[in-house]
Amino acid sequence: MRIVLGWLTTPIFLLLLGLILLVFDVVQRIALNVFGYQAHKLSIDLTQRCILGALNITGARFRFENLNPSLPTDRPIIMVSNHQSLFDIPMNILLLRKHHVKFVSKKELGRGIPTISYNLRYGGSVLIDRKKPEEAKAIIAGMGQYIEKYKRTACIYPEGSRARNGQLKPFKVGGLATLLENAPSALVVPVVIENSWKIVRYNFKPIPFGVKCSVTALEAIEPAGWEPEALLQEIAGRISERLGQPLPQSAKP
Repeated sequence: MRIVLGWLTTPIFLLLLGLILLVFDVVQRIALNVFGYQAHKLSIDLTQRCILGALNITGARFRFENLNPSLPTDRPIIMVSNHQSLFDIPMNILLLRKHHVKFVSKKELGRGIPTISYNLRYGGSVLIDRKKPEEAKAIIAGMGQYIEKYKRTACIYPEGSRARNGQLKPFKVGGLATLLENAPSALVVPVVIENSWKIVRYNFKPIPFGVKCSVTALEAIEPAGWEPEALLQEIAGRISERLGQPLPQSAKP
């Protein structure tokens, strides 16, 4: 029954998604170039709300939980999240919207996608070429310096790519280590995405009706005194425990 309903609602969602991306591509350009950063941020936050609101048509529901009731806004944050689908991005943005979430993304996303590409290029995020690790490291270092200076939030996905079946993939320490080195006052916040992979499990053919997703900011970690590898293992342990999954191989002692 969910699949049948999904075939009815998925085309409506995809039409709305296309309209949202086209409209806000114009809106955010005007916001940034005429009114500046804050207006641009508001337009991006509104875009994410509209995207998730459009998904509600497919019966999808989203729960947001922050176990840090008083995260500081006067220091940078490194958000370390598992990654299940492209809809993790609006969920991450809205979860810590007061903290100006930026992303480390692959360079391919920097062109050709209305709204998303422009925001990645000009909204404070960075684009890296995975085939050029040294260049990528330098770019991520620059992002660390950016969040340190402006007290923003860098969101990284240490799995590197989406876990399309919802099972955690091995975590890689490089991005976290580089950010910590260049944003020494940052607070680290592990984030758990649950069930967003189910939205795209059939590659939109269709979106199963009634998927329930959640995003949770776990208790923050003061990174002082931690080696990056040990810190990543701690983060992976917390995320895997929340998901009820075993630790990914690379995060085991």
